[in-house]
Amino acid sequence: MIFGGQWMSPCVPDNNSLGRKVDKMTTTLVRHGKVRDIYDAGEHLLLVASDRVSAFDWVIPTEIPDKGRVLTQISNFWFERMDVANHLLDFDIKTLELPAGVAREEIDGRGILVKKCEVVPIECVVRGYLAGSGWREYQQDGTVCGIPLPDGLENGSKLPEPIFTPATKAEEGHDENISFERMCEVIGTETATILREKSLQVYHHGAEYALEKGIIIADTKFEWGWYEGGLILIDEVLTPDSSRFWPNDTYQPGGEQFSFDKQFVRNYLCETDWDKDSPAPELPSEIVAQTRQKYVEAFERLTGKAFPWN
Repeated sequence: MIFGGQWMSPCVPDNNSLGRKVDKMTTTLVRHGKVRDIYDAGEHLLLVASDRVSAFDWVIPTEIPDKGRVLTQISNFWFERMDVANHLLDFDIKTLELPAGVAREEIDGRGILVKKCEVVPIECVVRGYLAGSGWREYQQDGTVCGIPLPDGLENGSKLPEPIFTPATKAEEGHDENISFERMCEVIGTETATILREKSLQVYHHGAEYALEKGIIIADTKFEWGWYEGGLILIDEVLTPDSSRFWPNDTYQPGGEQFSFDKQFVRNYLCETDWDKDSPAPELPSEIVAQTRQKYVEAFERLTGKAFPWN
């Protein structure tokens, strides 16, 4: 995100600032994104995850109830669990003076206060399984983002080892896959190497834990930012929107997998006559209900807790 001429994104201060109160802080909307709204709150940003859902570079006109709460709560769960510097500020957002038109109950569970920082302009993608665009490239060239893979893999196959496949961050449209060498040219070899190692470590940690809970994290993308001279994990992390979540009990390589993520919506849209070049159609109520159920189930499996907004 660009704000005030600087790259800015959710970032983390040191832990000594956690729990501080923010009194009478005026917030102003600075970005209305596809699925998130971002408010300037002076020293910090207020990040609000909406229930909007996007697919094929279009925002679907039908919202998925509580989707934003699921994404926010799953991210918070990982931030608290992982020993990695991240963006989360444990402020009570109820102390914020909200802008006109924003109801406090509407951001309950979906709003977090975060630090402003300089975002690294690279999507750090980690793939543990062969799927999506990776599967299509593999069929043609035997590679994923130019990385050679063994012969004989199928759609959905687990890779011998997770691979790091960076992409450029696009303000509009699709992100573009790039080589690690190109990533080094963009941000420097030292930073690129650190981010590759950190991204693989976070993926390993999350994927191992999720598998114990019956969820395969097939692939994911991370965003990182500079804060006070250090690299920290920002934005959402290991959610059904930033990752492919597959139920382990139905996993079978050789085809498309059942999912806990918005691939369910994408699959439905592919079955319609929508041309993907015009505004997206409304979703039927049964697709909305099933999609919400999948998001909530992912939260409950991962955390072991009942979803508070049921």
